[in-house]
Amino acid sequence: MPWLQLLGRAMPRPLRIHVPGGFYHITLRGNHQQDIFSIESDRTLLNVIVAAALLKHAAELHAYCWMTNHLHLLIKVSDAPLGSLVRHIAAGYARAYQKRLETTGHLFERRYYASIVDTDAYFLELVRYIHLNPVSAGLVREVAEYRWTSHHAYAGGRSDPWVSPDFALKLFSPDPSRRLAQYRDFLEQGPRTTNVPLPHTEAPAPAAATSTAACAVEGLAVEASRRFDVPMARLRVRGRNPKVAVARAWVAKAARDRRLASLSEVARFFGCDQAALRHAMERFRRELAEAS
Repeated sequence: MPWLQLLGRAMPRPLRIHVPGGFYHITLRGNHQQDIFSIESDRTLLNVIVAAALLKHAAELHAYCWMTNHLHLLIKVSDAPLGSLVRHIAAGYARAYQKRLETTGHLFERRYYASIVDTDAYFLELVRYIHLNPVSAGLVREVAEYRWTSHHAYAGGRSDPWVSPDFALKLFSPDPSRRLAQYRDFLEQGPRTTNVPLPHTEAPAPAAATSTAACAVEGLAVEASRRFDVPMARLRVRGRNPKVAVARAWVAKAARDRRLASLSEVARFFGCDQAALRHAMERFRRELAEAS
């Protein structure tokens, strides 16, 4: 059976699953990886647009980071579709940005990345990953040095009424007096880098640390489990099940295309051989090419 038949139909862009009240990690990148900010006030403008979008769509923002050429958001949605919220942010900012510069064309990639967050542990890993993204990329040495993240709302250094840090902080401790210290300790355990900050470039975000890569691969695996109707437990068990093979191949391709993890990190997560995973990816690629 051709692998694409396992999907029920050939669908290069599967429908996104909307879970009212669900948490999503969203990544929105500049078109062709171009910078999406040119002056400091551009990020301030984005803050205003995001706050308005959250209010309109009754959504909550639990973590964010505005990098040079991409955005990270950890959002809890309501009944309003996630796509509508993301379009509000992307289109609103792009129009204002391009009007100031008198330019046209696509500022963002048309397809944003969204991964549902289904455990508290994964939620906290994403908060840490998002807040440490500028450190991992070599833009700053310490998380507190980077202005454009929700870390400051968590640490009490800045009040952003459109950011909701309480949910995550309560996961650290039921004792309010201990939450901040435990949050800071949690950050200290995360990926670090001693690279000299680079003013105009960024390292591929999740490649900096195995723990972060594993977190990203797990998120993709959850998505693949739903998409290909394969239990998560089956994805990490050795065997030659065709549905398992295609799901793993999809995860490996998505991880590499989105620069979330290397092939070796994906293979390590699944406990499988790199060569077998590479073969599965090639077969999956051929099926996609034949269907297009």
